[in-house]
Amino acid sequence: MGVDVAGTAGRIVANMEKVIIGKRPQLNLALAAYFCEGHVLLEDVPGVAKTMFARALARSVGCTFKRLQCTPDLLPTDVSGVSIFNQKTTEFEFRPGPVFAQTLLVDEINRATPRTQAALLEAMAERRVSADGQTYVLKPPFLVIATQNPVDQEGTFPLPEAQLDRFLVRLSLGYPSYEEESKMLSRLQKGHPIDDLQPVVSAQDVIACQDAIRDIHLDEKVKRYILDIVHASREHEDVMLGGSPRASIALFRCSQALAAIAGRDFVAPDDVKRMAHPVLGHRLILKPESRLRKKTPAVVVKELVDDARVPVVNRGE
Repeated sequence: MGVDVAGTAGRIVANMEKVIIGKRPQLNLALAAYFCEGHVLLEDVPGVAKTMFARALARSVGCTFKRLQCTPDLLPTDVSGVSIFNQKTTEFEFRPGPVFAQTLLVDEINRATPRTQAALLEAMAERRVSADGQTYVLKPPFLVIATQNPVDQEGTFPLPEAQLDRFLVRLSLGYPSYEEESKMLSRLQKGHPIDDLQPVVSAQDVIACQDAIRDIHLDEKVKRYILDIVHASREHEDVMLGGSPRASIALFRCSQALAAIAGRDFVAPDDVKRMAHPVLGHRLILKPESRLRKKTPAVVVKELVDDARVPVVNRGE
């Protein structure tokens, strides 16, 4: 493996930790999704640095960054761009929308109407935008980091299953510990550290990592382990809709990325275990009666992982 994925990831994480304190596991999981050319959904209560997380990542990589604040009156053209009549040339000119940034933060995505959410779908899935009969290819590396608040349901539109499936991983940052919050207050005394954050890797470095991930070795036994977990989700007694083939691909690719970030050239079963909930949690639709019994996707994913037989993989294989 010619590209030092672990080194690149380490530099990005160290840089982001100047701003985001005590969230290294989530930083690594988000980078795994980024290196798989996937998108990240951050679901958490307001005020736990979801927006700062996206800004810190964009700044660390030296990519163009745009933020889209979702509201119920946001239109699809506010996302993709609009054609404006130029009186000098007497022709329509396309003005690109925020989706043409390399890193797009979609804040409170579940406040946008389904029609506007659909405008994001094409960009996320196809890496391109269609407007006025023209197709525009988005500049790589393209990453959407969307945030949503689970508690505040006033005026929100739940994300449809198809759109949740477009997010490679769903993460939750959670509240900082007492010590971490104390450290954060000290750092903020003179000003916000995000203002001084400089890029530590280039966009080309990220693209090189994205290419290198594909060469990470996946043993046949580990592949079967992934399939066992996803297939079991479709037959689980509490699950109405299990993981799709896209979920299998996501678990396969994310496990490769996590192995590379850890500095290995092969996937271990532990990589699959760590990625199971971020990849599968938002893709499982539980039966209504199971939800009434307070069953959660997190509990179901843990059961699926516990029930699957863990393969023994030797490094030399």
